[in-house]
Amino acid sequence: MRTQVLPDAATVESLLAAAVMAPSVHNTQPWRFRVDPDSRMLEVHSAPARTLPLTDPAHRAQYLSVGAAVFNLRLAAVHRGWRPEVRLLPDPRVPGLLATVRLTGPLAADDQPAGDGLHEAIARRHTSRMPFTGRPVPEPVVAEMTAAAHAAGARLHVPDVAGTRRLLRLTAEAEARNNAHPARTAETRSWLTAPGADASYGIPVSALGPPDAAGRMPMRDFTHGLPALRLPALWFERHVQLALLWTGHDRRDDWLRAGQALQYVLLTATARGLRTSLLHQAMEWPDLRSAAALPRHKRCHPQVLIRFGYGPDGRPTPRASAHPLPGHAATEPGPQPAP
Repeated sequence: MRTQVLPDAATVESLLAAAVMAPSVHNTQPWRFRVDPDSRMLEVHSAPARTLPLTDPAHRAQYLSVGAAVFNLRLAAVHRGWRPEVRLLPDPRVPGLLATVRLTGPLAADDQPAGDGLHEAIARRHTSRMPFTGRPVPEPVVAEMTAAAHAAGARLHVPDVAGTRRLLRLTAEAEARNNAHPARTAETRSWLTAPGADASYGIPVSALGPPDAAGRMPMRDFTHGLPALRLPALWFERHVQLALLWTGHDRRDDWLRAGQALQYVLLTATARGLRTSLLHQAMEWPDLRSAAALPRHKRCHPQVLIRFGYGPDGRPTPRASAHPLPGHAATEPGPQPAP
């Protein structure tokens, strides 16, 4: 009888450390993990306490976030020499169980991944809310990003100048609606953390970017109504480079695939020296999300806008450690960010 090879504690810890480095809406980190080393299974659950009822009532953005964490798990498993088998929504009797990643066995010598830099990019990827230079990204790099989205089950559309302006107008309209909605403003602000605060979640003030002096770039304004925290305006790039990540269907498993595709695109961009940020505002209003779809395309369900280019590195946001007990769900570490 062949002895079953099991992952050691260091391997499991490295996989979870990679998973929690994924981007999440407002840095809510809406995931929990359950580990069963005997079956070499890692379960990824939603975290009900870390949701956004007004911004994300259908939990679509939460699923994108969890999908990004699943992609990091897969990538880290391969990096550690394991073959991951991913199942999305594996048990309808457990609605909070969004995915499982089973380590089916060690990789063979000829299955070892090439040095594409993606795993190393996990730790280097940060959202950059600063102005970019406007230097055009070479077409081969854009093609790599597009291929990454396609390989993960989504599509990436890079619009022309007119299409970019249309998407920016929709984003600006959504941001204006958010700022005019007191409850939504309060919900967003509740995830803003004060300087020096010992918080594992949320957006630190130090990670925020300035407003665009020209008003062309509608970045999310976490400090709306808080003039004491507002940063001086700067001039953002004149020619914004955007990409629309979309799927052909809009089910829960499509959201999880879109999250994996999003992370694949972001890590590809990071490995090629690009900076990125996410524009999600238009996706939070059903009519604006529909309007963001590709014209004359019947099955385009927009998931998120990605801004990319060359520029300063973003300030990292905090991460909560994930140390689940074998066979048990991870506890909820740390309190919610204070308003």
